[in-house]
Amino acid sequence: MVEILAELRKTTDSEWIFPSPLDPAKPRNPSAIYNRFQLILERAQCRKVRFHDLRHTFSTMALENGMDVKTLSAMIGHISAETTLNIYSHITDNMRRQAAVRIDRGIGGTDAPMPEIEPCKPTCADTGEDVRKEFVPYTGKIRKSGTGCIYQVSERLWEGSFSPRMPDGKRKKFNIYAETRAEVEAKLPELIAQVKADIAAEKARLAEAERGT
Repeated sequence: MVEILAELRKTTDSEWIFPSPLDPAKPRNPSAIYNRFQLILERAQCRKVRFHDLRHTFSTMALENGMDVKTLSAMIGHISAETTLNIYSHITDNMRRQAAVRIDRGIGGTDAPMPEIEPCKPTCADTGEDVRKEFVPYTGKIRKSGTGCIYQVSERLWEGSFSPRMPDGKRKKFNIYAETRAEVEAKLPELIAQVKADIAAEKARLAEAERGT
């Protein structure tokens, strides 16, 4: 994921990692990101969670792997470490017990067993049953080469794009927008046909100019 994001960073001039397709100076609409996130979860056969839940997951894993509370508190933007301690008391209580055992071992010379943090089990929130099952990756509909791409930008905005190679050898992206996928599906072929005609005309003009010289 880090490698993919790094590569993405090379292809955008925006200060945002995920800029708005309508205005690169602004980030994508939060609802569009949320809708895409929920679609990814559905395809990955994961239960629905919020982005805020990912924040909790990160914080829990950071504490379980030895990050001190003060550092974590600063990273996630809590006003004080006390707030972090209150929210993640189920983890920090166990950390305190582990610290006490280390002191017993180091100073008292005991062989007290180290308490372990029980990993969370993936269970259904309603029934408590184990929800793990064999993962089958999602296979989406593959569009034919030269037919463009379609994306959902937000709840009521869809984007169609076509990125042909121009006469100078470089690729250029052309976009259209509509309120529904069906509208984009209808408009995209018209855009592609017009762009291809313009490219053909430009190639013919360049060829004519080259013959004239």
